[in-house]
Amino acid sequence: MTGKGNDATQLVAGLHSVRTALRHGAAAIVELWVESRRQDQRIGEIATLAHRSGVVIQPATRDQLDRLVPGINHQGVVARTLLPKAQGENLLDQLLDGLNEPPLLLILDGVQDPHNLGACLRSADAAGVHAVIAPRDRSVGLTPVACKVASGAAESTPFFQVTNLARTLKRLKQSHGIWLVGTAGDSGERIYAADLTGPLALIMGGEERGMRRLTQEACDHLVSLPMHGVVESLNVSVAAGICLYEAVRQRIDSNSRQPL
Repeated sequence: MTGKGNDATQLVAGLHSVRTALRHGAAAIVELWVESRRQDQRIGEIATLAHRSGVVIQPATRDQLDRLVPGINHQGVVARTLLPKAQGENLLDQLLDGLNEPPLLLILDGVQDPHNLGACLRSADAAGVHAVIAPRDRSVGLTPVACKVASGAAESTPFFQVTNLARTLKRLKQSHGIWLVGTAGDSGERIYAADLTGPLALIMGGEERGMRRLTQEACDHLVSLPMHGVVESLNVSVAAGICLYEAVRQRIDSNSRQPL
């Protein structure tokens, strides 16, 4: 699906999704349709947000909305938005230099399923991750499917695609003092024993092969999650969520122990 010029667009449907787009990415909204017969409070909230953001509402019938997004429960609202774009590595240093707290990054080495990327972005947003980083090659980008699964996190969480991940990892360590913690099933140390309170990048491998050799060699520490059942590994997005929230837990505990 394309929009103006060469910018790709997507259709966003449903009250929650459109409300999120208006709150966190209104500048990317190209068109907004609202069912003309609906006058309830939730539609009124959409109209208020649109007015504040300068987004023009186009009235539509339910049949017209059904044709725009067939088979989707649009709840009377549909928006066409520009797909968010990955940022280049030249902006990564700028983001890190502007932080006033220890960085928390999520690095995805070779995640190729857009559903997994979207779920990772959603967990990253919820955990307060400052940026998600992935290589350009052999990794999925911000596709419409990934953005839909992310439920607004693709717009709110900076996503960087880098040409050379090994070089980026080296720069994160040398220029920003970031500790690189990778996940590997054969590591004898559980993630709960690792110190995740300082400047940190959690590195997750791809769906099939995990982290690549150069990525694993760049890690300062390798950790694993305990597996008590018959399956050998967790889905990458599930593992990312668990690891991120262990980092969040440790950071909250560390802050609570600091003297006032």
